[in-house]
Amino acid sequence: MSSEDNSLSVRITVLAANSLVKREVFSLPDPFAVVTVDSDRTYTTNTIKRTLTPTWNQHFDITIKRSSTITIQVFDQRRFKKRDQGFLGLVRITGNEALEYFRNCNGLISKDLAEAESSSSCSSVSGKLLFSFSLPRTGGARQRHVDQTISSISSLRLSTPPSSDLRSHRSTPSLRVESPQQTSETSMLSALQGRSSSFSPRPQSSNSPLSPLSTTSRLGSRQPSNINDVPHLQAVYEDEYGQLPPGWERRVDSNGRPYYVDHNRRTTTWNRPDPLQQPPPAASALPVSRQPQTSSNYADVPLPAGWEERRTPEGRPYFLDHNTRSTTWNDPRRATTTAVSLPEDRNAKLGPLPSGWEMRLTSTNRVYFVDHNTRTTTWDDPRVPTDLDSNAPQYKRDYRRKLIYFRSQPTMRTKDGKCEINVRRNMMLEDSYASIMKCRPDDLKKRLVIRFDGEDGLDYGGVSREWFFLISHEVFDPSYGLFQYSTHDNYTLQINWLSGINPDHLSYFTFVGRIMGLTIFHRRFLDASFVPSFYKVILGKKPSLSDLEGIDAELHRSMVWILNNDITDVLETTFTTTEDRFGEIREVELRTGGADMHVTEANKREYVDAVVEYRTRTRVKAQYDAFMTGFKDLIPVDMIGVFDERELEFLIGGVPEIDTDDWISYTDYRGYEKTDKVIEWFWQVVRSWPAERKSRLLQFVTGTSRVPVNGFKDLQGSDGPRRFTIDKSGDPSQLPRSHTCFNRIELPPYEDYASLEKKLLFAIEETEGFGVE
Repeated sequence: MSSEDNSLSVRITVLAANSLVKREVFSLPDPFAVVTVDSDRTYTTNTIKRTLTPTWNQHFDITIKRSSTITIQVFDQRRFKKRDQGFLGLVRITGNEALEYFRNCNGLISKDLAEAESSSSCSSVSGKLLFSFSLPRTGGARQRHVDQTISSISSLRLSTPPSSDLRSHRSTPSLRVESPQQTSETSMLSALQGRSSSFSPRPQSSNSPLSPLSTTSRLGSRQPSNINDVPHLQAVYEDEYGQLPPGWERRVDSNGRPYYVDHNRRTTTWNRPDPLQQPPPAASALPVSRQPQTSSNYADVPLPAGWEERRTPEGRPYFLDHNTRSTTWNDPRRATTTAVSLPEDRNAKLGPLPSGWEMRLTSTNRVYFVDHNTRTTTWDDPRVPTDLDSNAPQYKRDYRRKLIYFRSQPTMRTKDGKCEINVRRNMMLEDSYASIMKCRPDDLKKRLVIRFDGEDGLDYGGVSREWFFLISHEVFDPSYGLFQYSTHDNYTLQINWLSGINPDHLSYFTFVGRIMGLTIFHRRFLDASFVPSFYKVILGKKPSLSDLEGIDAELHRSMVWILNNDITDVLETTFTTTEDRFGEIREVELRTGGADMHVTEANKREYVDAVVEYRTRTRVKAQYDAFMTGFKDLIPVDMIGVFDERELEFLIGGVPEIDTDDWISYTDYRGYEKTDKVIEWFWQVVRSWPAERKSRLLQFVTGTSRVPVNGFKDLQGSDGPRRFTIDKSGDPSQLPRSHTCFNRIELPPYEDYASLEKKLLFAIEETEGFGVE
């Protein structure tokens, strides 16, 4: 019988995969691997949840021939039942290749994942699969027969590969030396020599890890006293960087982090050894090194107490301070602070980076940020607004500095968990009021998730921006009696001093306070502006005479005249004012005993101040107190005090004016070029529209009609700054669609200007609601 017909027992270890393809936008796959031998024997690994770099580290004992075909397929369990959608790639190996890998002691094998040849799907695959071949493990009398077989085979050079079963280790790996294990490989070795053997035991599967010393009994019945006497440890193993010194082995822990085992010293280290390093003459059991080798100029200087040096998988050193449980790139042994520490110290209180972001350094130690979601890089920290232009006005510079400080405070960080608000569009105010008022303040500080009844949209920021926009138009509607327009225009609002006609008006003002607190805490905007005195009351500042103009312009003119003219024998009045409450005229004293106190030239300033205080604060004190109760549930008053009233207006409502040139400058394109005709038509349409329609377009795409103070460069997405994006998608017969979580509009390639304007106008004015693709 030829060797091609012999069955060989081998162990295949499916270790891990990396850089798998991501099929869904908002979630990661749940990968598992399936090993198939000759289409009739199947072995399946466990499922690893939500990752693109799964680590299975599972082995299977399989029987193969040289004519066999081994297929390792990777699937997504979450989409496994959907045709072709759960497939993440495969690796196909022939029996000959498998035997070559084993015989040549290749150790860890890395193969690119490929598409299935029979698949009709157009979905691409990516990534690599890591696996290895080794001997199955058995024991007892069978091993003695193996020893005799080995001694009779002189033409076969046996070079045992390092253990392919990568054991799980804690943060500091340690080497555990096990007693020699007996293995059964008679049938395998005989077949490799083209011989048949009457002894072909069935390999016994074992889940225990292979020791680096597990095969030493093949070379003799005596356990070597010195670990250097073991010939297979003197072999030079290789990794992706080249050869390792004799007696060294590369392994990977449960987190996928590589480390190195020195079998000569029985120690482990995170650092790759010098290829020219020779093993020591004696195998003394040394403790695990707490300070790996470093390439810095401080190798001979001990680290401070409680500090430890570690390395990233790329080999870059970093330092762990066990005293404060923090890490840094900076060597604490340096006497001076490098430039690298400045941005770290400046942004240290801003919390973690958004999901999918990573901070790196250039070769010149300049910090930059990688957005793995879009595969782009930027110099700007995504946790803070981007740098202002050099010609930016001073008020923008001051506001940005205060905003960074404000958002860096611990009380302004989102708590773990989520706060779900379910509303119906036709009952927006009622449902929002019921949901917000029943929540505890701490619950409102969790990630806000808005769900519209009957809609499938997932809230990654866009749905909540839509909700803030809609609730602004509801709760601030003067027809509800809580607010009224100022005397300037129909855009700025003031508290309605007659809101008491609604017996529950104070409860609604508490609700409004919570809404405004949610706006600031979750970094959203309200589509509303208020009179200056409203912002001053929030900040605890005293309103001035100029603030009276927005509340009552005629009264403001009268107060200005009194201050600018001599009122002796001209004005006969007292420290009182009259009010018309639904047809009933009432006289109100501006101070105690004001009805008997006449206004004179000497005390007219006090009279004007009393009028301003009453009209801006006193007569709406109950409403303000209820509002501040809700507001302080989310925002500490002492923290909001860093802003002035103008900056607070920016913080709550952003900038209502839209600069089209700035919009164009900070827009990205996917599938289109800036010079494409469709893009030129799009911006031509935007420029021709009035401000109100531009705001509606912005709200359709981003969920809000307001722009940050720093302009379109600071538009926020689901996990940080996200530019306005125009994506080429759809058929010219379809309407444009938007993804508000990502500030993206899908614009089909329309054939002419008129079609584009008609479809775009219909989309922003006649459509509503969210869905899931």
